[in-house]
Amino acid sequence: MIRIVTRSRLAQLEEDAGAAADRAERAEAASSEVGALLTQAMRELSAAQQDLLLKDIEIRQLREEQRRGPVEGETLTVLLHHGEPHTIYASRADAHADTPTHGMPADHVWKPCVERPAAAFTWRCEAFIYNPASNGFRRLHMPAPKTLGGAA
Repeated sequence: MIRIVTRSRLAQLEEDAGAAADRAERAEAASSEVGALLTQAMRELSAAQQDLLLKDIEIRQLREEQRRGPVEGETLTVLLHHGEPHTIYASRADAHADTPTHGMPADHVWKPCVERPAAAFTWRCEAFIYNPASNGFRRLHMPAPKTLGGAA
């Protein structure tokens, strides 16, 4: 088969090929941009799903704790300010870690102070232990009872 191509037809084909190449470059650039956006969206989705999973686990644990209620021997730590309850913590370590937010130095050394009244201290941590007989928490270290001037 013989085909005759004119100069004008050849020029038109070259022009069409150039236009198609331009469109292909623009489509490739747009595709690359969309790919980058999709990659970022997938990273954000993965992070959000991970966060959601952790929150779901935490919610389940808290619901289980709430459902079971306090257990005999379980302790809480109460941060006292001049003898008055200020904040309740799940552990002594949590209380000590939070005290810098209340003006105590982060490296403060906590010492037992069972002999002096709680009101004698600006800040004091007291442990309370769950007692099922009283259906409540009691001080872990009860102060020694004081005698009242010879009364019987």
